[in-house]
Amino acid sequence: MPLNKDKKGGGSEKDGTLSKKYCSSCYQNGEFKNPNMSIKEMQKLVDDILKNEIKFPKILRWLAVKQIPKLARWKK
Repeated sequence: MPLNKDKKGGGSEKDGTLSKKYCSSCYQNGEFKNPNMSIKEMQKLVDDILKNEIKFPKILRWLAVKQIPKLARWKK
């Protein structure tokens, strides 16, 4: 999710500051809310949020979801 579209401005780090990498839907207190979530599950979550909460058009949702496997969380 684009952090500028996040209602909370982003997730939170352990010290309470806003995360510069992760949104509030998946990251809180310096940890992922669902650490065992698969990429496919994250793609569905993101698509649903972008569709229902932010009202992104389908093509922009597709582009965003396509980028998820490239994010830092999923790099090994």
